[in-house]
Amino acid sequence: MKPIIIIMNFTHIYEQELFLSNTDFKWIDCTGISGTSYYCDNEAVKKLTKKIAPYDPEGIHFIDSGNYHYMTKLWTDKIQHPFSLIVFDHHPDMQPSLFDNLLSCGCWVKEVLDSNPMLRKVCIAGASESLIKDTDTSYGDRLVFFSDQALNYEKTWMQFAHLHMDNPVYISVDKDVLNRKSAATNWDQGSLSLERLESLLSMILKNHEVIGIDICGECSTTLNLFESKREESLNDHANEALVQLIQNAIPF
Repeated sequence: MKPIIIIMNFTHIYEQELFLSNTDFKWIDCTGISGTSYYCDNEAVKKLTKKIAPYDPEGIHFIDSGNYHYMTKLWTDKIQHPFSLIVFDHHPDMQPSLFDNLLSCGCWVKEVLDSNPMLRKVCIAGASESLIKDTDTSYGDRLVFFSDQALNYEKTWMQFAHLHMDNPVYISVDKDVLNRKSAATNWDQGSLSLERLESLLSMILKNHEVIGIDICGECSTTLNLFESKREESLNDHANEALVQLIQNAIPF
């Protein structure tokens, strides 16, 4: 049985990509909800929580651009047993909330660590070393980092593969962890190739019980038609490759 694929449509970007044409999916229309880009106000949180209420955290969830990465918190809020969170992201997303404790794409990991009683550990893979240095270290061994540079070394791959996690894992992928030959996003990007990301995901899928996976990092269209088509093609290829990898590895 193939895992359920859920498409969260905030910006219409998935309507331009072709990887969905060969797979079954559930479409969640979020285009009419205000207060969602970058920051998610309390009213929008309520509406989005209601939108995803019929669905379990299992499966593959596409959540649009990195502006909406906070959706990972709402998906993992649905997990009712101890778990660990593995985040592939060029940014740690560990900033304190800036405006009235609003949930945002920059603070959601910190919010999950602070608020989810089921969460045991967060592993952030692919973040820039400069951003890691500025991250809150008070979480001790509940928060583990593998920088984008470290992931280029085979020894680090093996350490990552054998990372001690006793609980099932939820995986979140922001494609800004990839280099610009592998994906196009609306944020600065890391150095990981799509092939290396697939290798790391394969290690996790093989060695851990996986609850669910979400993927973001789409790129908003621009007025430059040629550039938009190039970006869509890169992301379309990356999304299709990730779906095939996940579907072939686990049934959920």
